[in-house]
Amino acid sequence: MLALAGSAAACGQPYGAPVRVVIPAGASFRSATDSLARAGVVRSTRFFRFYAKLGRRDREVKAGTYLLRRGTPWGEVLDALTKGKGVVHTVTIPEGFALANIVPLLARALDAPADSVEAAARDTALLRELDVPTPTLEGYLFPDTYNFPDGTSPRQAVAEMVHGFERRWKPEWDARLQELAMTRNDVVALASIIEKEARIPEERAVISAVYHNRLKARMPLQADPTVQYALGRHVDRVLYRDLEVESPYNTYKHPGLPPGPIASPGTASIVAALYPANVPYLFFVATPDGHHEFRTTFSEHREARKEIRKARAGDGRRTTR
Repeated sequence: MLALAGSAAACGQPYGAPVRVVIPAGASFRSATDSLARAGVVRSTRFFRFYAKLGRRDREVKAGTYLLRRGTPWGEVLDALTKGKGVVHTVTIPEGFALANIVPLLARALDAPADSVEAAARDTALLRELDVPTPTLEGYLFPDTYNFPDGTSPRQAVAEMVHGFERRWKPEWDARLQELAMTRNDVVALASIIEKEARIPEERAVISAVYHNRLKARMPLQADPTVQYALGRHVDRVLYRDLEVESPYNTYKHPGLPPGPIASPGTASIVAALYPANVPYLFFVATPDGHHEFRTTFSEHREARKEIRKARAGDGRRTTR
């Protein structure tokens, strides 16, 4: 028995990337061991259970999500599971989420006050690092699934999400900014609008082209998602009265791009903003099934709107480009 305990305590060295192991509340030690085996942290469930029982540690496992490495000595694995070491908090930020959506998600995941998360999203050091002219990091908390170790502060979590954005920004895109005569903030702002508009992935580059063409023609973008952002609340349809909201983000009243992003775009929307399709369209309108009809002239656009109104059974209140 002593030989088994000694060899088990010294078995292997941790290696590879950490793997997630979820121990549900109320799970038996047998179930927890099975989870460890599926993740490759433990090879022999039988001997691991015996080793834990030997030290009377088979009834002390704490529920949670853990990050563990394969090859970790059994004693360290049991330390993690019985003392709550290595517990992580997982949070998924969907593409197109704005800070208003992200803050409560992050606050719950970190068990932190929402105002602490909001303060972290105004971190002046990170704003300077990104050269962001807006007062918050809106748009730069990259949408992804994050595993934050227990005790992670809102500032640390926000910094990791910003670094997630920076890791995905490709060096060759800087040269593309020069070609477009745009700043990175311009591109991320445009990508965030594309993210909110596109329902079909293949349309991202075409939607991007409409906005690029409008910018070149010095036409207002008239992007409904920016009005939604200016309103500060979700509405199912942007109505004509909503267009009167006074905000630099209202692209019906103010020409050019908004001051910054209105949400966190994913990589595909950033690529679309950088590389628009080579098409002449200046208008688009959403159809009931989620795709868009694109047109070059206003008269063509007006006809497309009429057809779509019929498809919507007379409901044409939503404004369109």
